[in-house]
Amino acid sequence: MADFDAIVVGSGGVGSAALYHLAKRGVRACGLDRFTPGHSRGSSHGGTRVIRQAYFEHPDYVPLLRRSYELWDELEQAIGRQLFYRVGLLEVGRPDGIVVGGVRESARQYGLAVEDLSREEAARRFPGYRVPPDCEAVFEQNAGYLLVEDCVCEHIRLAVELGGQHHAGVEVLGWDSDSRRIEVQTTNGVYTATRLIVTAGAWAPTLLSQLDVPFRVLRKHLHWFEIEDDGYRADCGGPTFFYDVEGFFYGFPAIDELGLKIGEHSNGEQIDDPLNAAEDIDENDVRRVREFLGTHLPNVAHRSTRHAICFYTVSPDEHFVVDRLAEQPNVVAVAGLSGHGFKFASALGEAVVELVLDGETSAQIGFLGSARFANGSS
Repeated sequence: MADFDAIVVGSGGVGSAALYHLAKRGVRACGLDRFTPGHSRGSSHGGTRVIRQAYFEHPDYVPLLRRSYELWDELEQAIGRQLFYRVGLLEVGRPDGIVVGGVRESARQYGLAVEDLSREEAARRFPGYRVPPDCEAVFEQNAGYLLVEDCVCEHIRLAVELGGQHHAGVEVLGWDSDSRRIEVQTTNGVYTATRLIVTAGAWAPTLLSQLDVPFRVLRKHLHWFEIEDDGYRADCGGPTFFYDVEGFFYGFPAIDELGLKIGEHSNGEQIDDPLNAAEDIDENDVRRVREFLGTHLPNVAHRSTRHAICFYTVSPDEHFVVDRLAEQPNVVAVAGLSGHGFKFASALGEAVVELVLDGETSAQIGFLGSARFANGSS
């Protein structure tokens, strides 16, 4: 039996950050994961993730994003290398739509620097990107992308350097707790601790059934395509992008020989078993992506260079769940990041460590509590 002050179940984006913040505070902590860091069976892989502050999903996320930016910068300083590339973010949609309208509202409330671009200005600045006649564009220069696997691995490496432990290849079978002690049952025996943080991603429906939140796990696709225009390269001014046009499509400029990366944020296939989810290409998904590229990014070649899958664990209202369990205050859960959570990982990791150690956090996460789903509401 292995005994610790705190255990983290799941060491993807948020879990790896939580393990780091526990170790930084001198806590005897252990992270458990059935896979090795940077694995491809979750939500924290695929090379890159978008990071932005003018949050169209809801302005309440902005303070947490500001802290995330500070912590990503601190992580870069600690490891002596770049993880966050501020190449900017071009967002396109109807002016009364979810994306453009939401970006402008967050920018207005928090004084964020976001440029409004006419179709003509967008065409001059980003000639490889088309803005439809009924749409407008906004550009956030302080946005960009994070190197996702590197962020996870560096958080874990630093945690171990600070005295934490990370046990990969350990499947968590379940856990029990009372007000004083927690037992985590695994394929490597029983681990005990006084505090538990569960950041289990696609396994949240099983490991966090106490929340009584109907999470859905969606299989999502990532595609890489050869480019025929240097304007799609990050080192030639190519931005990250998000389009609200008959669906939500997002992507990244080419950062290596694989070319431009793209995925559809909307839609997705619901699955029951993330461990055995098929990794093959969905023909309808790739058709929609190719049609989007042909219309809006016409100089991207249609020759595919890579395909991968990842998982969205989606809450009923598509906002995160970050909370202590009502009857188990020594257990903190993060779940339902709904496909837009990685950029917050640094700050969420810090916040859940404060919750589990101190009983409260300075992070403004009250709107993410699980009580909003009481009695089936959302």
